[in-house]
Amino acid sequence: MSRHPAKIVFVAAVSLLAIGAALSLGAANAEDVTEDQVLKALTPQKKPLTRSLSMVPPAQSDPASEAEGKLMQSLRNRSTRSLSMEEREQIAAIVKSKPNIDLEINFDYNSDRISARSLRSVQALGRALANPELKGSIFIVAGHTDAAGGEEYNLNLSERRADSIKHYLVEKSGIPAADLITVGYGKTKLKDPAHPLSEVNRRVQVVNTENKTTASK
Repeated sequence: MSRHPAKIVFVAAVSLLAIGAALSLGAANAEDVTEDQVLKALTPQKKPLTRSLSMVPPAQSDPASEAEGKLMQSLRNRSTRSLSMEEREQIAAIVKSKPNIDLEINFDYNSDRISARSLRSVQALGRALANPELKGSIFIVAGHTDAAGGEEYNLNLSERRADSIKHYLVEKSGIPAADLITVGYGKTKLKDPAHPLSEVNRRVQVVNTENKTTASK
C-alpha cells in the first residue's frame, strides 16, 4: 500500500496547525497599540506656512497660552496626590483640545501592576515618546476607572496606575520624569457615561500638552 496519501495528510495537518498558531498569535496581539499609532495620535498638526508681501505685525502673546504654559511648568516634578481638585479640572479643560490617545492598559486585579499582556502597548508608548518628533514635550498621563466601587477607592487606584505607567516609562524607556505629569480621575471622567461599567472607561489617557521643555531635569 502506498504511503503517499498518509504523507499528504500529515503535511496538511501540520500546515493547519501552523495557520492556527499564527491566527492565535494575531488574536492575542489584536489590542496592542503600535508605536506608529501613538506617534500619529500625539503629533500636533503642523500649520501651513503662508507668505505675504505685506508687512504683518508680530503676533501678540496669548494670555491663555501663557497661563497654560505656566501651569504645566508648575506641575512638573509634582506627585500625583499633591494635585488639588482645581488643578485636576484645569488639566481636564486643557487636554480637550490637545493631541491625545486612550490606551486600554490592563492591570492585575486591585493592583497598579501592569499586566503581562499590556506590556507591548506600554513599550510602544515609550518608543513613541522618545521619538524625535515628540521628545522634549510635556505629557499628561491620566488614569481612569469605571464606575464600580467608591469614589475614594477609584481615585486612589487611578492615581497609582498613572504613576505605574510613569515609572515604567522613566525606568525602561528613558523618558525624563519631569516631562510626565500624572493625574488620577477615578470614575469622574467616564468615556462612556451611558455604560458606566464598560471596560472602555478603564483606560490610561496620554496627552501631548504641546508645551516644550527647555531642559529636562
